[in-house]
Order: sequence, then C-alpha cells, then structure tokens
Amino acid sequence: MATDHAVERSVELSAQVRDWIADDPDEDAAGRLRSLLDRAEAGDEAAAAELAERFAGPLTFGTAGLRGPLREGPNGMNTAVVRRAAAGLAAQLIDAGKAGGIVVIGYDGRHGSQSFARDSAAIFAAAGFDARLLPRMLPTPLLAFAVQRLGAVAGIMVTASHNPPRDNGYKVYAGDGAQIVSPMDRDIEAHIRAVPPVRAIALAESFHTIDESLVSDYVNAIAGLVRPDTPRELDIVHTSMHGVGASVVRAVFAAAGFAAPVEVPEQAEPDPDFSTVAFPNPEEPGAMDLALALARERHADLIIANDPDADRCAVGVPFPDAAGSSSDSAGWRMLRGDEVGALLADWLLRNGVRGTYATTVVSSTLLSSMAAKHGVPFAETLTGFKWISRAAPDLVFGYEEALGYAVAPSLVRDKDGISAALLIAELAASLKAEGSSLPRRLAELAAEYGLHATRQLSWRLADVADISAAMSRLRGNPPAQLLSSAVTVIDLAPDNDVLILRFSGGRVVVRPSGTEPKCKAYLELVLGADAAADEAAREAQADRALSRLGDEVTTALAL
Repeated sequence: MATDHAVERSVELSAQVRDWIADDPDEDAAGRLRSLLDRAEAGDEAAAAELAERFAGPLTFGTAGLRGPLREGPNGMNTAVVRRAAAGLAAQLIDAGKAGGIVVIGYDGRHGSQSFARDSAAIFAAAGFDARLLPRMLPTPLLAFAVQRLGAVAGIMVTASHNPPRDNGYKVYAGDGAQIVSPMDRDIEAHIRAVPPVRAIALAESFHTIDESLVSDYVNAIAGLVRPDTPRELDIVHTSMHGVGASVVRAVFAAAGFAAPVEVPEQAEPDPDFSTVAFPNPEEPGAMDLALALARERHADLIIANDPDADRCAVGVPFPDAAGSSSDSAGWRMLRGDEVGALLADWLLRNGVRGTYATTVVSSTLLSSMAAKHGVPFAETLTGFKWISRAAPDLVFGYEEALGYAVAPSLVRDKDGISAALLIAELAASLKAEGSSLPRRLAELAAEYGLHATRQLSWRLADVADISAAMSRLRGNPPAQLLSSAVTVIDLAPDNDVLILRFSGGRVVVRPSGTEPKCKAYLELVLGADAAADEAAREAQADRALSRLGDEVTTALAL
C-alpha cells in the first residue's frame, strides 16, 4: 500500500509540475523545471526530493509579505509567484474600495528584484491603478516614505532584507505607510488563490517611473531631523553590506552638514551575491570584520552599518576594554540593539521630543523606565515593526532589539536605518565635543536606571518542525527556576507563539523567528541603579550570569 501511495503521489506531483510549466511565463525558468522533472522521472532521487519541496505548498504571507529562495515552483520566489502575488493584491485592493489609487513599487539590488518590481508595476497599471515605480534600486525606508508622501493605497518593496543571497522577498505596505497586518495578509492570500492562470494576467507598460525629486525629498526631510546647532565633527566608517544604502546615506549626511562617512570599499556597491559575507546581516559573526579593520586603521570615532536594504542600523564604538583590540590602544565593540535603542531614546527625550515611546516584548525593559521618568507614554508590542508602528497615534520613537529603529514615524512609519544612523551620529558628535562618548553615556544610563544586560541566543534549525517541537517541550516542561529564582510563565499562545519566563531580576522570552528558520531566546538581567558601583565589575557579574542563564535556557529547550 505504501508503495502504491508513493507511485500515486509521484504521478500527481508530475502532473502538478507539468501544469506549472505550461503556465510559467518565464521560458528559461520553465526549461529548468522541465529538466528537473525529467531527472526525477528517470529515477534521480535528489531531483524528486527537490521537486517535492518546491511543490510542497505555496509561499505564504509571513512578516508583511512573501520571502523565500529564488527557484522555480510555487514554494519559491520567481516570476510566476510574483505575478500571482501582484494580481492578488490588486484584486484585494479593488474589493476594499481602493481601485485606481496610487501604488508605489520599489526594489533593491538582489537577483530578480528589478524584474519582479517592473512586472508588479505593469500588473497594477493594467488593473487600473496609478502604478509608480521608484527611479532606481533604493532602500526600503524610501519606499515607506513614498507611500506616506504620495498618499498611496499600498506600497511594495521587492527585497529579502538581510537574508542570504539565494533569497528574495515581496514586502507589502498598507496605505498608512506601515507594514500590513492581519486580516489584510490573509485576505491577500485568499485573493492570490483566486487569481486566474498566470499567462492570463494582464500587464501594461503605462506605469510611471518616479523622478529623483522623491529621493531629494527624503534626503532633505531626514537631514532636517538634526538640530542646526549640534556639533558635526566625527570620523565615521560606514558599510552598506553590499546593499543599496550607501549613496542615500552619503546624501543625507552631506545635507545634514556631516563629512561623508568613509565607505568600506569592498562592500560599498550593490552585489547580489554578497561576496564578502556569509550572511549580509551586521549581527552575524564575521559580517563586520572589514568595517572593524578599517575603523581601527583610521582610528575612527564610529562605525555605522546598514543591512542590504538599509532598514536596519548597527553601531560600533571604540571601547577601552573591548575584546579583539588588535595593536591599538582601544578595541571596538558592536553595540547591541537594546543599547542603540536606549541611546536614541535618551537623545530624543533630552531634546524634548514628546509622544509615545514603544518597543517590543523581546526588547529591554529599560525604555519603559526612561519613559516613566520623563513622563511620556510607553507601549510594549509584539515583535515586529508592523506592531511597533501601530503602537499609538502619537508614536514618536519605536525600536526593536534586532537593530530596527523608527526615529521619525511621521516621515517613515517603519524602521529606518538611515535616519537612525544620522541621529546616532549627531549624538556621538555632541558627546565627543563634551569630552564624552557613547560608551560613557551608556554607563551613565546604567547608573541612573540600573544595568539592563541583554543577550540573544538563536538556534538555526534545518527543519521548521524542530522549532515547533522545541517550543512544545518548553511549554510542556518549563524550568521551575532560573538563576535559582522561581519562574512565572506567561504564554501568549495561541495568538502568538511566544513564551515569557519571568524571575526575580530578569526574564527570558522565547519565540520562533518570523523571517528565518531559527528559534530565538532573549535574555535580560537588571542590576539595580547604583551611581557608586564599579562599572566593570557589574558588567562582568552580568556577563557571568547571562552565560549561566543561557545554559539553563538551552537545557530547557533541549537544543
């Protein structure tokens, strides 16, 4: 019976593949898929397994859209999948009463991005929308800016952000300039399922390409965030991580009166193969090696790194006791996202920016204490900027520990690594002029609010089912104690696959990643405010405790 079922499944899969090939508008892609099918039908088990994976199901809308490997078939990013997505979104917008509105489409420098964007623009134009394509490959924040600036009913950004080079994605923004949330994502999926054969989807070349004035508008608006009287003397090393951010970063810094950041030359131009990094994510081991080497060579004041679509910002600073200091008198350390978030919030608060300050359940609790002391509203949301950007109507700052910051939601209602870079540079230059530094300011915040020590653990797993199994084990048998303190469990299921383990002086938040096959744990310990405390001793104490806590969490997850 099992053999009969396998044969039946093989015949069914072959029929699915042939139907897909017949409907694929990309002849080259159809040819590659036909070759894979021929090998599978000739008995090649690896080809058969590959086909089964590609046709296991369609890509579904996850974090604000589609994301997956570039490959043929429904479970990959390709021309057929993108055209179906565009047609489904167009139909959903029409049903929602937004027919004929402006739809803005942007793209990054990844393989296929420009083609996918042009196809999308042509499909929206044929469906009667005012489709507008950004003038060239540009950062994601500029697309989010354009949605608000142009009064669009939707925006699309073709990007896979910091994913590996084999991936691409299709991020969708609602008319308010924020990433889509449920039920819109499910509604779009339903409309995609109802799309006719791909070859029947109409395309029209009547879409418009926006001129460079929109880029100038963004540059001037972001440059205007810094005060005219703050210092500008700063030596900055910048890397765009082979992405599309370098030219816009240079333009923004110049408009704001800063000297041009010195680019890491090997990573300054868009490269869809990301040839110098294994993963184009500033958080990944080794990704910052070239920037750190250049900063040491120049004795720079600051490192700023953007991920490939420039919606995230990483910051590196010289630390007298940093590990890996080479032969210089000062080593370097990349700041954690929570540290940059606290610094940016502190700068805005000290400059009188009033409104709601928000962060996520997996980020440090320091921001809530800062907001309370300054008498401004605070909001804690689920993970992701689609939630942060909707935290409050008067949102003025939001951040997540994964290097995402919204310092001007009225301009960009999403994370923006370029505006964050500019404000952190303004702060660093101001502190330098006072004889201080970002590390010194962090120490002052720890003395005032307590040392909030955070660390992230992540486990990359080959099978998504292994992540679900780990979460189930933790739910079924959570630790009774962490760091010898009793644990209180808060489970956000079934709505959200998040577990919070609270204990005296700290907490752990565990969840699956929304964009990668990872299980993540976010650790936080809080050592009380003490202006007279030995800073180095407290940090060493926190580091030891975080290491022990990480071991205990790993044991509980059985990973």
